[in-house]
Amino acid sequence: MIDNSVSQVDQGTTLVAKAGSTMTEVVSAIRRVADIIGEVSAASNEQALGVAQVGEAVTQMDQTTQQNAALVEQSTAAASSLSKQADELLHAVAIFKIDGSATAFAPSAPVHANHQVHKVLPKVKDARSVLRPVLKKAKAPTPRLNTAAANTSPAGGDDEWASF
Repeated sequence: MIDNSVSQVDQGTTLVAKAGSTMTEVVSAIRRVADIIGEVSAASNEQALGVAQVGEAVTQMDQTTQQNAALVEQSTAAASSLSKQADELLHAVAIFKIDGSATAFAPSAPVHANHQVHKVLPKVKDARSVLRPVLKKAKAPTPRLNTAAANTSPAGGDDEWASF
């Protein structure tokens, strides 16, 4: 019986040793799984940060696109306004006689700034020398010309333009 008990104790000791090494392996495996989970968590955080940065970049691109669209719209309006002002200026310059010659073009003729500027520009440069002294004497901002009123005298008499 003692031999049997000693044999069973030896077997129990062997089983305890095996159980201890198995538990050590399980603890080691759990640590490796915890490390892997930590790495996955860190990678997920980095990925979330990257996605947030991409979202911010897309938002900024959208804002820039909207600003560019607004600027294009403003530029188009400004170009249209400049074209209209050029037409008005051509009509206004048409009433002047330069060097005793006829007007640059007939005021009643339709004016298109894009087509007429190259014909009128040399005469406009000559007209500047005539207009400069008059504008300096006026000491007031240059009034906007109304094409309908370009050939008429002012009704209120407030206008400081000299008649030619």
